[in-house]
Amino acid sequence: MKDARDIIIAPIISENSMEQMEENNTYTFKVAKNANKVEIRNAVEEIFKVKVINVNTMNVRGKKRRLGFHEGKKPDWKKALVTLTEDDEIEIYEGL
Repeated sequence: MKDARDIIIAPIISENSMEQMEENNTYTFKVAKNANKVEIRNAVEEIFKVKVINVNTMNVRGKKRRLGFHEGKKPDWKKALVTLTEDDEIEIYEGL
């Protein structure tokens, strides 16, 4: 089995994700591209010691970028929306 820290890469902190945290107790994470829902659920429960109700995943395509004449593409990545029980909470700090 993979290490939980290899599956969960980073939390996603945006206006939309912060709103989801407050309203639905749903947290957004950037996860390993080859991780499945069961692995993500187990990793979140192991790292944060919470109970997960639901996991939704989506593959995000990397955007095209230009620098003068040269064209490139950002890498594709995977996003996971993790819903917790009402009495559980994860402390996510914005580092400044």
